[in-house]
Amino acid sequence: MAEVPSPWGDAVLAATLLAIDPAGAGGACLHALPGPVRDRWLEALRALLPPGTPWRRVPAGIADGRLLGGLDLAATLRAGRPVAERGLLAEADGGIILLAMAERLGPGTAARLAAVQDTGRVAAERDGLALRADARLGVVALDEGIGPEEAPPAALLDRLAFRLDLTPLRAGEAPLPPVQDLAAARALLPAVTAGADVLEALCGTALALGIGSLRAPLLALRVARAAAALAGRAAVTEVEPALAARRVLGPRATQLPAAEPPEPEPPPPEDQPPPEDTPPPPPPEAEALQDILLAAAAASMPAGLLNQLRLAGGPGRASAPGKAGQQKQSPKRGRPIGSRAGALRGGSRLALVETLRAAAPWQRLRGATSGRLAIRPEDLRILRFREKSETATIFVVDASGSAALNRLAEAKGAVELLLADCYIRRDKVALIAFRGTTAELLLPPTNSLVRAKRSLAGLPGGGGTPMAAALDQALLLAEAIRRRGQTPLVVLLTDGRANVARDGKGGRPRAEAEAHEAARACRAARLTGLLVDTSPRPQEAGRRLAAEMGARYLPLPMADAATLSQAVRSTGSQAMRGAGR
Repeated sequence: MAEVPSPWGDAVLAATLLAIDPAGAGGACLHALPGPVRDRWLEALRALLPPGTPWRRVPAGIADGRLLGGLDLAATLRAGRPVAERGLLAEADGGIILLAMAERLGPGTAARLAAVQDTGRVAAERDGLALRADARLGVVALDEGIGPEEAPPAALLDRLAFRLDLTPLRAGEAPLPPVQDLAAARALLPAVTAGADVLEALCGTALALGIGSLRAPLLALRVARAAAALAGRAAVTEVEPALAARRVLGPRATQLPAAEPPEPEPPPPEDQPPPEDTPPPPPPEAEALQDILLAAAAASMPAGLLNQLRLAGGPGRASAPGKAGQQKQSPKRGRPIGSRAGALRGGSRLALVETLRAAAPWQRLRGATSGRLAIRPEDLRILRFREKSETATIFVVDASGSAALNRLAEAKGAVELLLADCYIRRDKVALIAFRGTTAELLLPPTNSLVRAKRSLAGLPGGGGTPMAAALDQALLLAEAIRRRGQTPLVVLLTDGRANVARDGKGGRPRAEAEAHEAARACRAARLTGLLVDTSPRPQEAGRRLAAEMGARYLPLPMADAATLSQAVRSTGSQAMRGAGR
């Protein structure tokens, strides 16, 4: 099969292979904002499917009753007995479902969808009904995430063969492809065979690329068989696995394959059998095919992904500090996450439809008259919501003489870059500077990037290092932020060498003791923090202070402002996960 070099050609080929075997390939994650490029890909996919193929759109926040099936409220009220209705997944049996805003899909919905993909059936017990229905389908996850922290659930991505990024394409680069008749390929697909060497090479390639999921090589095998059927071949050759490695395994890579394989051990003497627990060596044809697949997968990786793998050892979107805030349940506002039985008190909101669903099957027994419903307290259902608290990043900058002598200018540059990142995400930022004998709140939590930059630019350097006063100030501000329902994150930039006590008097031993006491208070308050050691040669002082504070320690010798900013962003997401516990 001829390779299509353009990104749009690759995307159309993925749509073609998905249309041949939707349930076998699992589906595709389509990273693109709404627009003509995404619409044309979806139009191309729909045109490649057989006429009459089910095509259903799953809205964000869909209720389980509509997704899996449940009680038909209107029919139940008319009949006076439970009447079931088919869910959207059962309606899409044999076709495609579109997940709108898949990056916002809840973990519960993702788990239920994953179970349906694994079994090909809907199995649900709800509203007093036991529901069973076939649901063999393909999933197109529409990923509209614009931030590094926004991505569809991993459980869903693991079951989709293709991961396509259409964001770089413009409308002129995405013409509608000619319609193909894939009936012959679909008829041939069940008879397409693949040798054991093909599956072994795909598994070896996945292992070399650091892919831990066994679904990846199985999906690649399904794609290879669909590609062979498209080419009219009844057996998979080396061309189709190479295509599958590029389309399925390459985007999943978490590491670069080793440059050279390890030297094989010498064979045992002929008169000595090999140990029983030693696996047999792979056949030469599988090794040769694996080399071809690794080269194909590496050739398909974009330069940005290759750089990430070389520098960080893993792909994906790097998360940033303060990415989304701590999630919490709320009875009044936020994203709906279902309902529960309960009473209307404390500002709770009634889930009217769910209340009617709970009461409907019992109307005949309760003797309800025509046109009236008998609702009892046990029928009441209360809406539940989940909202994300806003994140406030507190920058605590050491402006003492030692810091000014070392890298205050670089710290300022890093903080300015981080302030810009927070502004893009609409996070609040605050700035505390400490020097001389006190710590000063230069900027209360704000969304104003101009005010933050102005406060940072006017920050002077010199004087002692009142570390305890700075940590006390950060803790007070963090507690005030929490009382407002926000999630605080402290980023402390210092060399860690305190020499001024809380009362403003000098003396390193006392100043360090009080600094460690203040740090332990931050840890006791479960304050998430990150200490960036800005000294040119990191000493034990910064590491000890971070340990007492319960913060992540990040030494950055010989780093410029851009490197410092990148390092803080890459570790901040891990610090924020502690805030959610």
